[in-house]
Amino acid sequence: MRKSASPGAELVQKTLLQKLSALTRFHAGYFRISLSLCAQALLWKTLSAADPRALHFILHLLPAAAFDVLWSFALSSLVVLCALYAIRCACRFDCFKAELGHHVGVNYLFAPWASALLLLQCAPSPFLRPERPAYHVLWWAFAVPILVLDVKVYGQWFTKGRKYCLSAVANPTSQMTVIANMAAAAAAAATDLKEIATCMFTVGLAHYLVLFVTLYQRLAGSESLLPALLRPVFFLFFAAPPPPASPGPPSPAAVAAVVVSTPPRRCSSSYPSSSFFAWYVSRPTLFWRSMRTFSLAWWAYSFPLTVLALAAEKYAQEVKGGVPNAIMVVLSLVSALVTVALILFSAFNPALLLPHRDPFLPQPSIPS
Repeated sequence: MRKSASPGAELVQKTLLQKLSALTRFHAGYFRISLSLCAQALLWKTLSAADPRALHFILHLLPAAAFDVLWSFALSSLVVLCALYAIRCACRFDCFKAELGHHVGVNYLFAPWASALLLLQCAPSPFLRPERPAYHVLWWAFAVPILVLDVKVYGQWFTKGRKYCLSAVANPTSQMTVIANMAAAAAAAATDLKEIATCMFTVGLAHYLVLFVTLYQRLAGSESLLPALLRPVFFLFFAAPPPPASPGPPSPAAVAAVVVSTPPRRCSSSYPSSSFFAWYVSRPTLFWRSMRTFSLAWWAYSFPLTVLALAAEKYAQEVKGGVPNAIMVVLSLVSALVTVALILFSAFNPALLLPHRDPFLPQPSIPS
């Protein structure tokens, strides 16, 4: 006769099931952490290569291996999150399918590929320089999923009826598609893939123009647009990074800058972003409810600030003077401080960061 399991074995089995259940709740929204860290790696790589006089003292205080440590830390975060998401897909494929059809969740599926492309641009290894074959292979490996997701997201706007049309599902996280396309264009522009870079930039530009008009016509604080706790993602409005070879970001202001500037100046990329940044900073009440308790949504602040600092660095390189350098220093330090603060908050408040339930599962797999 078969013996029943001991209470100790049942407790161990229940604990393992609970841990496995927690591991499968890491949805695509967690990739905003790796996106922020990878953008920081790109920012400080760019600053160290340019070595601006305004940051010369700070850069030379850092040890020689500081950037390698930052790049490795960003890569580790991306690998860990990808592994956790792979476990989720294997154990809860129905949740992955639900996320793929969700108007917010599907947009963050672009984030891991954008993160990888940001890391590729600032890789310290000589084997990953733009002229090396390994760079081209990795670019295609990271860019093809973005194109596939583009076809999926854009296709459902036209073919799945009113429920999935852009006017019904558009929200600030929809700009993750623009960010991913711009990251791919920036990585391709550093190589001889100029036509492909132009293609990716054009796709992102077309999407941004339509998306901006759609979102601009809707009430910014509407609960139907986004819940109050997710309002930090409004910062994504100024987070679309322009590729190095382009005259500006995906915005009408950049298109006008091509006409009024002879030759076109890349520093124009900071103008519309700065306007959005000033608009949101002057309205703190919009984010008050989301700031009461630390949550994953707070990581949405870091990446846009880092991209704005990158634009300020380009601005300072082309427009010499004390004011551009001061803007670059302030934004670079603010973005770094915000990122460090988020890392500390996450380390000291893991219970608030770790998922307690799966937002794409109708009923929790293990009752509390």
